[in-house]
Amino acid sequence: MSIGVFDFFSGCGGTSKGFQSAGLKPVFALDFDDDAADTFRNNFPDTIFSASDITKFNPGEIDELVGSHDVKLFCGCAPCQPFTMQNTKKPEKKTDTRRSLLSHFGTLIERYLPDYIFVENVPGIQRVCGNSTLTRFKKRLEALGYFPTVGIIESQKYGVPQRRRRLVLLASRHGVIDLPEETHDPDAGAPFSTVREWIAHLPPIKAGETHPDVLNHRAANLSELNLQRIKATPPEGSRADWPVDLRLDCHTKTGYTGHTDVYGRMKWDGPATGLTTRCISLSNGRYGHPEQHRAISVREAAALQTFPDDFQFFGSLNSQARQIGNAVPVTLAQVFGAHILAHARRHAG
Repeated sequence: MSIGVFDFFSGCGGTSKGFQSAGLKPVFALDFDDDAADTFRNNFPDTIFSASDITKFNPGEIDELVGSHDVKLFCGCAPCQPFTMQNTKKPEKKTDTRRSLLSHFGTLIERYLPDYIFVENVPGIQRVCGNSTLTRFKKRLEALGYFPTVGIIESQKYGVPQRRRRLVLLASRHGVIDLPEETHDPDAGAPFSTVREWIAHLPPIKAGETHPDVLNHRAANLSELNLQRIKATPPEGSRADWPVDLRLDCHTKTGYTGHTDVYGRMKWDGPATGLTTRCISLSNGRYGHPEQHRAISVREAAALQTFPDDFQFFGSLNSQARQIGNAVPVTLAQVFGAHILAHARRHAG
């Protein structure tokens, strides 16, 4: 059985790569970020790509393509920034047009009625006050005859070496579909995947250096002061381990309650903290290499998002980090893809 994947907020291709690894076929992708488009096109040369804004996309462009696949999966992993913690404490505002992206995705679903739907976002999408984006979207699916299932998942419980909580919606037109069972549970003898397992094989580099033979193995430069700080950070340590003369003024004030992970080193033998769009910046999280005196490289960040080492990223250093931080972890998508494929086979005919 072949399931055609239509990825409407593809980014660099984390979802599509995971589904491809599970045996599904990415046939169409859409994203209007130029660098993400370059990354996707180079890694999926056989997939039709549209560098379009979904709010302006002409669906007639894919009528024939959609019709050529008996079983179809539509992905709608829209940008999550409007639904982060700091943006979900007040009722929705119409000024942020990104909040309407799921509505445009819903219009495409209504037009084509794909067999399966996959949506991944931050948990905050369901905390928005009032008649939220997610609530409206779920009701729309139910009215179209879908069976939607929504849950908060923890990526490390699906084999991703990263503590990353996400909301996932799965929907089927062929009966109820549950979320896949978790694959990793230390209490059941299936330990979480670790940072060491995914990046220890990569050769050492220095801050500001690019490895000549490993794709995207490039680390951001550090100021002399930040180089002293990372050198003063022990394994698994943080800024709390620095001598007073290296500390930032804001971190020495009485009553400071800011993020404690910034400038910290990752742990070798556990999952990383959740990667963001600034995951190669020492000052933006626990993104210090476990033992080398630098932040993790683009390649290491990609590995912690479970991209294979031959998956190449394009654009500036910051753009590559943004693409990686925004991506759905490949292994997570692979687990969900295999789950969808198994459901489709059970309900075939």
